[in-house]
Amino acid sequence: MSTVNGSVGDDMEVPGPVVVIADDDPDIRRLVEVAVTRAGAVVGANVADGAEAWKAISRLHPAMAILDVSMPEKTGLEVCRLVRADTSLTEIKLILLSAAVHPEAIAAGRAAGADLYSQKPFRLRILQDEIRGLLSIGVTTS
Repeated sequence: MSTVNGSVGDDMEVPGPVVVIADDDPDIRRLVEVAVTRAGAVVGANVADGAEAWKAISRLHPAMAILDVSMPEKTGLEVCRLVRADTSLTEIKLILLSAAVHPEAIAAGRAAGADLYSQKPFRLRILQDEIRGLLSIGVTTS
């Protein structure tokens, strides 16, 4: 079980690690949400831009954030850098999703602090397994 700070300031028990999802494409966000849920985690926030992602991460202190590299307001790279610069957020696992998978893009993602840089489009099962692996969640049936 994880604890999440709710919107009214009360701590709420949730049945697994909390994940923040950020992508400006609502279809991608829905697919990522399916992968997160199937991996045994809980979606704490599902937002469309980097500024909202940063707010959600700062508020929720999730176990993981899955970020699109190219988003409005703040890019996934910028959000990664903000997370890694905040000493209260050092335990958060970060996955970047991008269609750009050339070596320079992957290096930029790693330099920004991403734990994993995954290609779009992604296979749902592979993303699910990557989430499970980074969060050390046991295999569930679904």
